Amino acid sequence: MGDQTIEVILTTSQQQYAVPSTPLSISSTVGPVELNALVNALLEESQPDWKKIDFDFLVSNEFIRGPLKNLLGPAGGETKVVIEYLESRPAPEPEDCLLHDDWVSAVQVSDKWILTGCYDNSLHIWTKKGAHKLSISAHDGPVKGVAWIENDGSSATFVSASCDQTAKVWKWSVGSDTAKCMFVCRGHERSLTSVSVNPTHKLMATGSWDALLKIWSAGLEDASPVILEETPAKKMKHEKSPVRTPILTLKGHQGVISSTVWTEVDELCTASWDHTLRLWDAELGGVKLDITFNKAFQCIDWSPLNKTLLSSSADRHVRLHDLRSAEYSQVQTTFTNHTKLVTSVHWSRGDENLFISGGHDNEVKLWDRRSFRTPLYNLGGHEDQVLCCNWSEPQLIVSGGADKTVHIFKTKHAKQYMLT
Repeated sequence: MGDQTIEVILTTSQQQYAVPSTPLSISSTVGPVELNALVNALLEESQPDWKKIDFDFLVSNEFIRGPLKNLLGPAGGETKVVIEYLESRPAPEPEDCLLHDDWVSAVQVSDKWILTGCYDNSLHIWTKKGAHKLSISAHDGPVKGVAWIENDGSSATFVSASCDQTAKVWKWSVGSDTAKCMFVCRGHERSLTSVSVNPTHKLMATGSWDALLKIWSAGLEDASPVILEETPAKKMKHEKSPVRTPILTLKGHQGVISSTVWTEVDELCTASWDHTLRLWDAELGGVKLDITFNKAFQCIDWSPLNKTLLSSSADRHVRLHDLRSAEYSQVQTTFTNHTKLVTSVHWSRGDENLFISGGHDNEVKLWDRRSFRTPLYNLGGHEDQVLCCNWSEPQLIVSGGADKTVHIFKTKHAKQYMLT
Protein backbone atom coordinates (compact mmCIF):
# COMPACT_ATOMS: atom_id res chain seq x y z
CA MET A 1 0.00 0.00 0.00
CA GLY A 2 1.48 3.34 -1.08
CA ASP A 3 0.83 6.83 0.20
CA GLN A 4 -2.87 7.64 0.15
CA THR A 5 -5.37 9.72 2.06
CA ILE A 6 -7.65 7.96 4.52
CA GLU A 7 -10.38 9.07 6.89
CA VAL A 8 -9.86 8.45 10.59
CA ILE A 9 -11.99 8.90 13.69
CA LEU A 10 -10.13 9.59 16.94
CA THR A 11 -11.58 8.12 20.12
CA THR A 12 -10.48 7.59 23.72
CA SER A 13 -11.84 6.08 26.91
CA GLN A 14 -10.00 8.78 28.90
CA GLN A 15 -12.66 11.45 28.65
CA GLN A 16 -10.41 14.26 29.91
CA TYR A 17 -8.53 13.87 26.62
CA ALA A 18 -11.54 13.53 24.30
CA VAL A 19 -11.57 15.42 20.99
CA PRO A 20 -14.45 15.82 18.49
CA SER A 21 -15.34 12.57 16.72
CA THR A 22 -15.55 14.28 13.33
CA PRO A 23 -13.76 12.23 10.62
CA LEU A 24 -10.36 13.62 9.65
CA SER A 25 -8.42 13.07 6.43
CA ILE A 26 -4.78 12.15 6.93
CA SER A 27 -2.01 10.44 5.01
CA SER A 28 -1.55 6.69 5.40
CA THR A 29 2.16 7.35 6.04
CA VAL A 30 1.35 9.15 9.30
CA GLY A 31 2.76 7.50 12.43
CA PRO A 32 2.68 8.00 16.22
CA VAL A 33 4.72 11.24 16.14
CA GLU A 34 2.32 12.96 13.71
CA LEU A 35 -0.75 11.59 15.50
CA ASN A 36 0.61 12.91 18.80
CA ALA A 37 1.00 16.36 17.29
CA LEU A 38 -2.54 16.18 15.84
CA VAL A 39 -4.26 15.19 19.09
CA ASN A 40 -2.32 17.76 21.15
CA ALA A 41 -3.23 20.48 18.62
CA LEU A 42 -6.92 19.55 18.82
CA LEU A 43 -6.82 19.59 22.63
CA GLU A 44 -5.07 22.96 22.62
CA GLU A 45 -7.88 24.39 20.49
CA SER A 46 -10.48 23.50 23.13
CA GLN A 47 -8.24 24.04 26.19
CA PRO A 48 -6.09 27.19 25.87
CA ASP A 49 -3.99 26.25 28.92
CA TRP A 50 -3.33 22.77 27.57
CA LYS A 51 0.16 21.34 28.22
CA LYS A 52 1.41 18.78 25.75
CA ILE A 53 1.54 15.12 26.80
CA ASP A 54 2.41 11.92 24.93
CA PHE A 55 -0.18 9.44 23.71
CA ASP A 56 -0.17 5.90 22.35
CA PHE A 57 -2.44 4.93 19.45
CA LEU A 58 -4.21 1.68 18.54
CA VAL A 59 -6.02 0.30 15.51
CA SER A 60 -8.10 -2.83 16.12
CA ASN A 61 -6.51 -3.15 19.57
CA GLU A 62 -2.95 -3.13 18.19
CA PHE A 63 -0.49 -0.34 18.92
CA ILE A 64 0.67 1.82 16.02
CA ARG A 65 4.48 1.63 16.00
CA GLY A 66 5.17 2.84 12.46
CA PRO A 67 3.26 4.30 9.50
CA LEU A 68 -0.49 3.76 9.79
CA LYS A 69 -0.52 1.92 6.47
CA ASN A 70 1.38 -0.98 8.09
CA LEU A 71 -1.79 -1.93 9.97
CA LEU A 72 -4.24 -1.43 7.10
CA GLY A 73 -3.16 -4.16 4.70
CA PRO A 74 -2.27 -3.93 1.00
CA ALA A 75 -5.68 -2.63 -0.06
CA GLY A 76 -5.90 0.02 2.63
CA GLY A 77 -8.64 -1.65 4.67
CA GLU A 78 -11.77 0.25 5.62
CA THR A 79 -12.66 3.67 4.20
CA LYS A 80 -12.90 4.98 7.76
CA VAL A 81 -10.36 3.89 10.36
CA VAL A 82 -11.05 4.21 14.10
CA ILE A 83 -7.93 5.15 16.02
CA GLU A 84 -8.04 4.80 19.80
CA TYR A 85 -5.58 6.81 21.85
CA LEU A 86 -4.54 6.82 25.51
CA GLU A 87 -1.94 8.53 27.62
CA SER A 88 1.48 6.92 27.23
CA ARG A 89 2.74 4.98 30.20
CA PRO A 90 5.89 6.58 31.68
CA ALA A 91 9.04 4.48 31.80
CA PRO A 92 9.59 2.63 35.10
CA GLU A 93 12.19 4.36 37.26
CA PRO A 94 15.15 2.39 38.69
CA GLU A 95 14.92 2.40 42.48
CA ASP A 96 17.62 0.14 43.88
CA CYS A 97 20.03 -2.74 43.31
CA LEU A 98 20.14 -5.43 46.01
CA LEU A 99 23.47 -7.26 46.23
CA HIS A 100 23.62 -11.00 47.00
CA ASP A 101 26.46 -13.49 47.44
CA ASP A 102 25.35 -15.79 44.61
CA TRP A 103 22.95 -16.09 41.69
CA VAL A 104 19.43 -14.90 42.48
CA SER A 105 17.09 -17.56 41.09
CA ALA A 106 13.74 -16.67 42.71
CA VAL A 107 12.00 -13.47 43.78
CA GLN A 108 8.52 -12.40 44.87
CA VAL A 109 7.07 -9.21 46.37
CA SER A 110 4.31 -9.01 48.97
CA ASP A 111 3.10 -5.78 50.53
CA LYS A 112 6.24 -4.13 51.97
CA TRP A 113 8.62 -7.07 51.55
CA ILE A 114 10.77 -8.66 48.86
CA LEU A 115 11.63 -12.36 49.22
CA THR A 116 14.63 -13.74 47.30
CA GLY A 117 16.20 -17.18 46.90
CA CYS A 118 19.78 -17.90 45.85
CA TYR A 119 22.11 -20.56 44.51
CA ASP A 120 24.05 -20.49 47.81
CA ASN A 121 21.01 -22.21 49.44
CA SER A 122 19.89 -19.01 51.21
CA LEU A 123 16.71 -16.97 51.52
CA HIS A 124 16.60 -13.20 52.07
CA ILE A 125 13.94 -10.69 53.06
CA TRP A 126 14.29 -7.04 52.06
CA THR A 127 12.15 -3.95 52.38
CA LYS A 128 10.84 -2.42 49.17
CA LYS A 129 13.29 0.42 49.81
CA GLY A 130 16.24 -1.97 49.71
CA ALA A 131 17.00 -2.53 53.40
CA HIS A 132 18.11 -6.08 54.23
CA LYS A 133 15.99 -7.58 57.03
CA LEU A 134 16.80 -11.27 57.28
CA SER A 135 19.03 -14.00 55.84
CA ILE A 136 18.25 -17.71 56.29
CA SER A 137 20.53 -20.64 55.52
CA ALA A 138 17.47 -22.47 54.34
CA HIS A 139 18.44 -25.51 52.27
CA ASP A 140 21.15 -27.97 51.31
CA GLY A 141 20.93 -27.00 47.64
CA PRO A 142 20.16 -23.96 45.46
CA VAL A 143 16.77 -22.31 46.01
CA LYS A 144 14.79 -22.45 42.74
CA GLY A 145 11.41 -21.07 43.82
CA VAL A 146 9.84 -18.86 46.51
CA ALA A 147 6.26 -17.76 47.22
CA TRP A 148 4.56 -15.76 49.94
CA ILE A 149 1.67 -17.60 51.59
CA GLU A 150 0.21 -15.03 53.98
CA ASN A 151 1.22 -11.64 55.36
CA ASP A 152 -0.95 -10.03 58.03
CA GLY A 153 1.44 -7.21 58.93
CA SER A 154 2.77 -8.68 62.19
CA SER A 155 3.81 -12.05 60.80
CA ALA A 156 4.33 -13.63 57.41
CA THR A 157 4.58 -17.16 56.06
CA PHE A 158 6.33 -18.18 52.87
CA VAL A 159 7.59 -21.28 51.07
CA SER A 160 10.88 -22.10 49.38
CA ALA A 161 11.67 -24.90 46.92
CA SER A 162 15.16 -26.27 46.45
CA CYS A 163 17.44 -28.61 44.55
CA ASP A 164 17.75 -30.56 47.83
CA GLN A 165 14.40 -32.20 46.85
CA THR A 166 12.40 -30.37 49.53
CA ALA A 167 10.09 -27.42 49.94
CA LYS A 168 9.98 -25.65 53.30
CA VAL A 169 7.35 -23.43 54.86
CA TRP A 170 8.63 -20.62 57.08
CA LYS A 171 7.03 -18.25 59.56
CA TRP A 172 8.61 -14.86 60.19
CA SER A 173 7.66 -12.49 63.00
CA VAL A 174 7.87 -9.16 61.18
CA GLY A 175 10.38 -6.88 62.83
CA SER A 176 12.35 -9.71 64.43
CA ASP A 177 15.59 -11.30 63.27
CA THR A 178 14.31 -14.83 63.65
CA ALA A 179 12.35 -17.27 61.51
CA LYS A 180 10.82 -20.69 62.10
CA CYS A 181 10.75 -23.64 59.75
CA MET A 182 7.19 -24.86 60.28
CA PHE A 183 7.49 -28.03 58.20
CA VAL A 184 9.41 -29.69 55.37
CA CYS A 185 7.64 -31.08 52.31
CA ARG A 186 9.27 -34.36 51.30
CA GLY A 187 8.25 -36.67 48.47
CA HIS A 188 10.03 -35.59 45.30
CA GLU A 189 12.88 -37.81 44.12
CA ARG A 190 14.81 -35.12 42.25
CA SER A 191 15.46 -31.39 42.46
CA LEU A 192 12.48 -29.05 42.76
CA THR A 193 12.12 -26.38 40.08
CA SER A 194 9.12 -24.31 41.16
CA VAL A 195 6.50 -23.68 43.81
CA SER A 196 3.21 -21.76 43.75
CA VAL A 197 0.39 -21.04 46.22
CA ASN A 198 -3.30 -21.13 45.33
CA PRO A 199 -5.63 -18.08 45.69
CA THR A 200 -6.97 -19.16 49.09
CA HIS A 201 -3.41 -19.65 50.47
CA LYS A 202 -4.45 -23.14 51.62
CA LEU A 203 -2.69 -25.26 49.00
CA MET A 204 0.75 -25.31 47.38
CA ALA A 205 2.05 -27.01 44.26
CA THR A 206 5.60 -28.06 43.44
CA GLY A 207 7.20 -29.19 40.19
CA SER A 208 10.39 -31.18 39.88
CA TRP A 209 12.97 -32.85 37.69
CA ASP A 210 11.18 -36.12 38.53
CA ALA A 211 8.35 -34.95 36.20
CA LEU A 212 5.85 -35.11 39.07
CA LEU A 213 3.40 -32.44 40.22
CA LYS A 214 2.66 -32.56 43.94
CA ILE A 215 -0.07 -30.76 45.86
CA TRP A 216 0.50 -29.93 49.55
CA SER A 217 -1.41 -28.33 52.38
CA ALA A 218 -0.02 -24.87 53.16
CA GLY A 219 -1.81 -24.59 56.51
CA LEU A 220 0.15 -24.44 59.74
CA GLU A 221 -2.46 -26.04 61.97
CA ASP A 222 -1.01 -29.57 61.85
CA ALA A 223 2.67 -28.63 62.00
CA SER A 224 4.70 -28.04 65.14
CA PRO A 225 7.07 -25.09 64.74
CA VAL A 226 10.81 -25.51 65.19
CA ILE A 227 12.72 -22.42 66.33
CA LEU A 228 15.96 -21.99 64.45
CA GLU A 229 19.22 -21.20 66.16
CA GLU A 230 20.26 -17.59 65.60
CA THR A 231 23.82 -16.89 64.47
CA PRO A 232 25.68 -13.63 63.74
CA ALA A 233 24.85 -11.46 60.73
CA LYS A 234 21.16 -12.34 60.97
CA LYS A 235 21.82 -15.84 59.65
CA MET A 236 19.91 -18.88 60.80
CA LYS A 237 20.82 -22.57 61.02
CA HIS A 238 18.08 -25.05 60.22
CA GLU A 239 17.47 -28.11 62.41
CA LYS A 240 15.15 -31.09 62.09
CA SER A 241 11.58 -30.03 61.30
CA PRO A 242 8.25 -31.84 60.99
CA VAL A 243 7.83 -33.54 57.63
CA ARG A 244 4.67 -33.16 55.57
CA THR A 245 3.65 -35.54 52.78
CA PRO A 246 1.73 -34.50 49.64
CA ILE A 247 -2.06 -34.56 49.38
CA LEU A 248 -1.83 -35.52 45.70
CA THR A 249 0.89 -36.70 43.33
CA LEU A 250 -0.04 -36.11 39.69
CA LYS A 251 1.72 -38.00 36.89
CA GLY A 252 1.63 -37.31 33.18
CA HIS A 253 4.60 -35.22 32.15
CA GLN A 254 7.52 -37.02 30.50
CA GLY A 255 10.13 -34.42 31.37
CA VAL A 256 11.06 -31.88 34.03
CA ILE A 257 8.20 -29.63 35.17
CA SER A 258 9.72 -26.20 34.77
CA SER A 259 6.89 -24.01 36.08
CA THR A 260 3.59 -24.21 37.98
CA VAL A 261 0.85 -21.61 38.38
CA TRP A 262 -2.65 -21.71 39.90
CA THR A 263 -5.46 -20.56 37.60
CA GLU A 264 -8.31 -21.14 40.07
CA VAL A 265 -8.70 -22.24 43.68
CA ASP A 266 -8.69 -25.91 42.60
CA GLU A 267 -7.08 -25.68 39.16
CA LEU A 268 -3.48 -25.19 38.08
CA CYS A 269 -1.29 -25.26 35.00
CA THR A 270 2.15 -26.79 34.54
CA ALA A 271 4.81 -26.27 31.90
CA SER A 272 7.38 -28.89 31.02
CA TRP A 273 10.48 -29.54 29.00
CA ASP A 274 8.48 -32.36 27.37
CA HIS A 275 6.96 -29.64 25.12
CA THR A 276 3.55 -29.67 26.84
CA LEU A 277 1.33 -27.47 28.96
CA ARG A 278 -1.16 -29.26 31.20
CA LEU A 279 -4.20 -27.93 33.04
CA TRP A 280 -4.98 -29.99 36.14
CA ASP A 281 -7.98 -30.44 38.42
CA ALA A 282 -6.38 -30.22 41.86
CA GLU A 283 -9.49 -31.58 43.58
CA LEU A 284 -10.10 -34.67 41.45
CA GLY A 285 -6.50 -35.14 40.38
CA GLY A 286 -7.06 -35.37 36.63
CA VAL A 287 -5.83 -33.59 33.50
CA LYS A 288 -8.37 -31.13 32.06
CA LEU A 289 -6.30 -29.91 29.12
CA ASP A 290 -3.12 -30.95 27.34
CA ILE A 291 -1.39 -28.62 24.88
CA THR A 292 1.57 -29.91 22.85
CA PHE A 293 4.13 -27.56 21.35
CA ASN A 294 7.41 -27.98 19.43
CA LYS A 295 9.69 -26.43 22.06
CA ALA A 296 10.47 -26.95 25.73
CA PHE A 297 8.59 -24.58 28.03
CA GLN A 298 10.64 -22.53 30.51
CA CYS A 299 8.08 -20.51 32.48
CA ILE A 300 4.37 -19.68 32.62
CA ASP A 301 2.21 -17.11 34.39
CA TRP A 302 -1.56 -16.68 34.65
CA SER A 303 -3.38 -13.35 34.81
CA PRO A 304 -6.40 -13.26 37.15
CA LEU A 305 -7.37 -10.00 35.42
CA ASN A 306 -7.61 -11.12 31.79
CA LYS A 307 -7.77 -14.93 32.31
CA THR A 308 -4.97 -15.75 29.87
CA LEU A 309 -1.68 -17.60 30.16
CA LEU A 310 1.82 -16.44 29.22
CA SER A 311 4.56 -18.92 28.36
CA SER A 312 8.22 -18.66 27.47
CA SER A 313 10.07 -21.30 25.51
CA ALA A 314 13.59 -22.27 24.57
CA ASP A 315 13.29 -20.34 21.29
CA ARG A 316 13.43 -16.78 22.81
CA HIS A 317 9.71 -16.09 22.23
CA VAL A 318 6.91 -15.27 24.68
CA ARG A 319 3.45 -16.56 23.78
CA LEU A 320 -0.10 -15.79 24.89
CA HIS A 321 -2.61 -18.64 25.31
CA ASP A 322 -6.35 -18.38 25.95
CA LEU A 323 -7.16 -21.66 27.67
CA ARG A 324 -10.88 -20.81 27.76
CA SER A 325 -11.29 -20.39 24.00
CA ALA A 326 -12.44 -23.09 21.60
CA GLU A 327 -9.04 -22.81 19.91
CA TYR A 328 -7.02 -23.14 23.10
CA SER A 329 -4.31 -25.13 21.37
CA GLN A 330 -3.48 -22.21 19.11
CA VAL A 331 -1.16 -19.44 20.23
CA GLN A 332 -3.08 -16.16 20.40
CA THR A 333 -0.05 -13.85 20.16
CA THR A 334 3.73 -14.24 19.91
CA PHE A 335 6.02 -11.58 21.39
CA THR A 336 9.51 -11.51 19.90
CA ASN A 337 12.28 -9.18 20.98
CA HIS A 338 14.62 -11.14 23.25
CA THR A 339 17.77 -12.42 21.55
CA LYS A 340 18.27 -15.44 23.81
CA LEU A 341 16.23 -17.88 25.90
CA VAL A 342 13.46 -16.27 28.00
CA THR A 343 13.62 -17.63 31.54
CA SER A 344 10.81 -15.77 33.28
CA VAL A 345 7.47 -14.07 32.54
CA HIS A 346 5.06 -12.33 34.90
CA TRP A 347 1.77 -10.48 34.43
CA SER A 348 1.17 -7.16 36.13
CA ARG A 349 -1.36 -7.54 38.93
CA GLY A 350 -2.52 -3.97 38.37
CA ASP A 351 -3.12 -3.77 34.61
CA GLU A 352 -4.61 -6.53 32.48
CA ASN A 353 -2.56 -5.59 29.42
CA LEU A 354 0.94 -5.40 30.88
CA PHE A 355 3.59 -8.02 31.63
CA ILE A 356 7.36 -8.39 31.97
CA SER A 357 9.86 -10.93 30.69
CA GLY A 358 13.48 -11.67 31.52
CA GLY A 359 16.06 -13.71 29.67
CA HIS A 360 19.59 -14.89 29.10
CA ASP A 361 20.25 -11.74 27.03
CA ASN A 362 20.52 -9.88 30.40
CA GLU A 363 17.31 -7.98 29.56
CA VAL A 364 14.04 -7.34 31.37
CA LYS A 365 11.32 -6.09 29.03
CA LEU A 366 8.00 -4.42 29.81
CA TRP A 367 5.27 -5.38 27.33
CA ASP A 368 1.73 -4.40 26.48
CA ARG A 369 -0.11 -7.40 25.02
CA ARG A 370 -1.45 -5.04 22.32
CA SER A 371 2.11 -4.38 21.11
CA PHE A 372 3.56 -7.75 20.22
CA ARG A 373 6.18 -6.41 17.79
CA THR A 374 8.01 -4.14 20.23
CA PRO A 375 8.12 -3.93 24.06
CA LEU A 376 7.13 -0.67 25.71
CA TYR A 377 10.46 -0.46 27.55
CA ASN A 378 13.74 -2.29 28.06
CA LEU A 379 14.67 -2.21 31.75
CA GLY A 380 18.45 -2.26 31.85
CA GLY A 381 20.83 -2.93 34.71
CA HIS A 382 21.68 -6.62 34.75
CA GLU A 383 25.18 -7.59 33.65
CA ASP A 384 24.45 -11.30 33.33
CA GLN A 385 21.52 -13.63 32.66
CA VAL A 386 18.13 -12.71 34.17
CA LEU A 387 16.81 -15.77 36.02
CA CYS A 388 13.59 -14.47 37.59
CA CYS A 389 11.20 -11.50 37.57
CA ASN A 390 8.07 -10.52 39.46
CA TRP A 391 5.30 -7.89 39.25
CA SER A 392 3.04 -8.97 42.12
CA GLU A 393 2.77 -5.40 43.43
CA PRO A 394 1.38 -3.04 40.74
CA GLN A 395 3.91 -0.29 41.42
CA LEU A 396 7.04 -2.44 41.74
CA ILE A 397 8.93 -4.54 39.20
CA VAL A 398 11.75 -6.74 40.52
CA SER A 399 14.20 -9.05 38.76
CA GLY A 400 17.09 -11.26 39.83
CA GLY A 401 19.96 -12.75 37.93
CA ALA A 402 23.31 -14.45 37.59
CA ASP A 403 25.04 -11.12 38.32
CA LYS A 404 24.06 -11.72 41.98
CA THR A 405 21.70 -8.74 42.07
CA VAL A 406 18.02 -7.88 42.33
CA HIS A 407 16.96 -4.76 40.46
CA ILE A 408 13.92 -2.76 41.59
CA PHE A 409 11.92 -0.51 39.29
CA LYS A 410 9.06 1.74 40.37
CA THR A 411 6.14 2.07 37.96
CA LYS A 412 3.74 4.99 37.55
CA HIS A 413 0.04 5.29 36.78
CA ALA A 414 -0.69 1.73 37.89
CA LYS A 415 -4.38 1.08 38.41
CA GLN A 416 -5.23 1.30 42.06
CA TYR A 417 -6.57 -2.19 42.60
CA MET A 418 -5.31 -5.62 43.47
CA LEU A 419 -6.99 -9.01 43.41
CA THR A 420 -6.97 -10.80 46.73
